[in-house]
Amino acid sequence: MLLVVTYSQAARTSLRNVCRTHEESVVRRFGRAALLAESHHGAFLALRLREKHPDDVQVERTEPFNEFRTVPDAVREAATAYEGRSDPNTAYAKFAVDSPHPSPAELKSREL
Repeated sequence: MLLVVTYSQAARTSLRNVCRTHEESVVRRFGRAALLAESHHGAFLALRLREKHPDDVQVERTEPFNEFRTVPDAVREAATAYEGRSDPNTAYAKFAVDSPHPSPAELKSREL
C-alpha cells in the first residue's frame, strides 16, 4: 500500500478530494493521511498530490506487519504477559524487573 501524509491545509483538502473522487483506490482514510492501493492508479494519485504540494505531501510504501515473522518471541511473550498482569496500574518497567522479559531499555535499543 502507499501511505500519503499531508502537512498543510491545502494538501489535506486535495487529499480529501482525491479520496472522495477515487474511492476504489482508497484503502483507508485517516484525516491528514490515507492508504492508497498499491496500483498504478494509487501511485498516480499519490504522485499527483506530491506534484501539486511538493513540500506538504509525503509518500511512503508500506507493507503489512507480520508479528510472527518480524518480532522475536521474547517481545511477543512480554506483550502477552504484560497485558495479562494482575494489576493494570503496574508500569512495564516495574513489571519487567526480576522477570524473564526484556527491560524497556532493551526493547528501545533493538531494531526490528
